[in-house]
Amino acid sequence: GLSARKPTTRQGVPEEQQLAPTIEIPRPPSPLPPKSPEFDPFLRRFASPPLSARVGEWSRPPAGMGYLSTVIGHPTDGSPVSGGGLSQNGKFSYGYASSLGKRASMEDFYETRIESVDGQLIGLFGVFDGHGGAKVAEYVKHNLFSHLLRHPKFMSDTKVAIDDSYKSTDSEFLESDSTQNQCGSTASTAVLVGNRLFVANVGDSRAIICRAGNAVPVSKDHKPDQTDERQRIEEAGGFVMWAGTWRVGGVLAVSRAFGDKLLKQYVVVDPEIREEIVDESLEFLILASDGLWDVVSNEEAVDMTRSIQDPEEAAKRLLQEAYKRE
Repeated sequence: GLSARKPTTRQGVPEEQQLAPTIEIPRPPSPLPPKSPEFDPFLRRFASPPLSARVGEWSRPPAGMGYLSTVIGHPTDGSPVSGGGLSQNGKFSYGYASSLGKRASMEDFYETRIESVDGQLIGLFGVFDGHGGAKVAEYVKHNLFSHLLRHPKFMSDTKVAIDDSYKSTDSEFLESDSTQNQCGSTASTAVLVGNRLFVANVGDSRAIICRAGNAVPVSKDHKPDQTDERQRIEEAGGFVMWAGTWRVGGVLAVSRAFGDKLLKQYVVVDPEIREEIVDESLEFLILASDGLWDVVSNEEAVDMTRSIQDPEEAAKRLLQEAYKRE
């Protein structure tokens, strides 16, 4: 099912990029903002045997390069940007595509790290969809994976390390900036340790994998109207009401997030974590904010991209489709 096109490999990418916001939290009495076709698809493809056989033909990053890329800077004219890279051992490649769309500014970030821990190559990937401002998403981008890599149980109990790192990153932000009471961020992260893939999320930035040609969601959207989320919020003394969509306190359209200090009692940062084994049937992973998933189903995203070997081109294809459907 893979095309003959080789993945585009880059030896490095620009350092800073703010990605397009996909959720703007209204503060009454302001009206709800118009929907805009903006999203941040991030696609990582695992090397199948035919792909691995061609790795030697590609230009590889320098052997000493551990930090392949971070959040990448958006051009001032608002034009779409894209890029990607290849791990040093040729095991996986990644690509991204983003666009400012109709918004005047961006509140979203993503992060990509390739690190060596105890002699093992580790891949860390994340999409962070900001709302009410960029501060929280930017802070999470800069700190979440650093906390995770420093966690004493990162290799021995990765799920515990991820859970602790989400919570400590959130706590540190809330303690460090007392002025940002109404901004927050979702997170969808993937950590690759050997043949184990750990996907975690808070909010509605979704992760799906393609396994043997089938779309498999590996995250759960955290929405206030879900029975378990609504019950948790109400038991904590909060409420959920309709204001264009279901919202915590009539304000926030996600039920879990970083930041959101004024709603923190109800909007927790407890990540749901899922582990997948990377074998020959696991073809690729897509991380994206709700700007994609609002208009493209999981199955459609897989069908659109499965035959595209270059993950950057696959991410661009999803971007184009989102624009077309708005």
